[in-house]
Amino acid sequence: MIAVVDYGAGNLFSVLNALEYLKIPAKLTAEKTELQQADAIILPGVGAFPDAMRMLNATGLTELLREEAQKKPFLGICLGMQMLFETSCEFEITAGLGLIPGEIVKIPDTGLKIPHMGWNQLEFNRKCPLLDGVAENDSVYFVHSYMAQTAQENVSAYCDYGVKVPALVWKNQIYGAQFHPEKSGKIGLQMLRNFAAMAQKAK
Repeated sequence: MIAVVDYGAGNLFSVLNALEYLKIPAKLTAEKTELQQADAIILPGVGAFPDAMRMLNATGLTELLREEAQKKPFLGICLGMQMLFETSCEFEITAGLGLIPGEIVKIPDTGLKIPHMGWNQLEFNRKCPLLDGVAENDSVYFVHSYMAQTAQENVSAYCDYGVKVPALVWKNQIYGAQFHPEKSGKIGLQMLRNFAAMAQKAK
């Protein structure tokens, strides 16, 4: 079973609907025991980083998620991906989960519209298991105004939006998608299948 973390901020039902469509067992939960027993965890998120971290901290799950991310496949989506990093400067300096070294910064002004919203192509840097069956230059769907700054070794794929934006990050069994796989058609569904396959292997 894949646990989708319910902390009050996120694209919860679109993620659950995508998993249901793929017939992948999943449950929306904030229960510590269910998160510990899950084969894998998805941390969704939309909105502002400080608010999301406050809501997550209020659940008392923050330390548990740090621990579980070291044991099983863990996927952060959109804001959930940003929360994997050490800090964010969105509105104020806020600590994240610290699972991947780096910080979240505003997308630089290059004359392109912010937020970055719509389809964009993936440029592979270090192909990870989440990209099995996905081709370079396949397009996925983004909605964000902030981006990760992290070492190249942590980036599986970039996209070009005036600057190189980390689109998919990866460290050990921890993955973060700046885009929305659940809204990215057959390419995004393939990534969710790959994540579910990792969960099966981790049993």
